[in-house]
Amino acid sequence: MNRSDQAITAAAAAPAPEKPVTAHDRNDFRGVMGLFATGVTVVSAGADAPHGMTANSFTSVSLEPPLILICVARTAAMHSKITEAGAFAVSMLSAHQEDVARHFANRHRPHDQHEFDIVDWFPGPNTGAPIIKGTLAWLECRLAAVYDGGDHSIFLGDVLDIGRGDRRDPLLFHTGKFNLLDSTHA
Repeated sequence: MNRSDQAITAAAAAPAPEKPVTAHDRNDFRGVMGLFATGVTVVSAGADAPHGMTANSFTSVSLEPPLILICVARTAAMHSKITEAGAFAVSMLSAHQEDVARHFANRHRPHDQHEFDIVDWFPGPNTGAPIIKGTLAWLECRLAAVYDGGDHSIFLGDVLDIGRGDRRDPLLFHTGKFNLLDSTHA
């Protein structure tokens, strides 16, 4: 058994924490996690009746094969939309798209054929999932697996296609608010 196998075996055998997280602890946990700056995306699914949501729980998983993951609350409309479609797209928002992020984070926005009326978009070439124009980049994915993630599901996406935009400055989320990268010091 090599060192990495030993570490995985040891981690799997580690005892669970004795004390469950309380409501107060959840708020502290959320505050601590809010200190980690993330990029902002819009996840979309559904060719015939598209749906989108703002998300920052997104990361690459593997280069070979190319895989990404997103985390979606089980209670979110997007959860059933992804499982029904078996596919989704991720549009990485640029600094000038805070209004897009706010729109898809607003629970009171239209949830019908008008949901994407405020943005320029095109259907993904493989799945038809909406891809927002003017973004940093985008990925179109086939749903490869779904894992339990507590009150969320972890959706693993097999990347079918990718694209890049002209923009370079990302929209960031930090301490509960949108932020811009100061590229003058980069």
